[in-house]
Amino acid sequence: MKIYQLHTTQKLPISVDEAWNFLSDPKNLKRITPDYMGFKIISGDDRDMYPGQIIEYIVTPVLGIPTKWVTEITHVVDRQFFVDEQRFGPYALWHHKHFIKPIQGGVIMEDIVHYKLPFGILGQLVHPIIVKPKLNEIFKHRERTLIELFGEY
Repeated sequence: MKIYQLHTTQKLPISVDEAWNFLSDPKNLKRITPDYMGFKIISGDDRDMYPGQIIEYIVTPVLGIPTKWVTEITHVVDRQFFVDEQRFGPYALWHHKHFIKPIQGGVIMEDIVHYKLPFGILGQLVHPIIVKPKLNEIFKHRERTLIELFGEY
């Protein structure tokens, strides 16, 4: 059983409050997700983030095939971090930690994602060809979008 990790950091010239208010609002996920993903929230974005919150999405990550993705917000420490975990969706495991820390002149955001692919050895074979490059592309898009919205550190 192979578990992969994606780790990114980004500095932004905004306050912890601004970063938290934007990043912890599920409605903003569409803004930072590439358009080709066809990201649409079905339910769960009607309240401020809280542990136990279930958010349902539709995404079209491959070949335009709609996929339902259900995540649960499992941990929240206000203005410091939150964790979302996939309950149903394209991964065998998806555990995503989001950290926000103040630094001189802004914040540093850190994302740590642990994930496992379905389909055993087949999943492992497609990981370096399809999955890893696609995840890197999605997080790069998010980085560029956040710079456009908030400026460069």
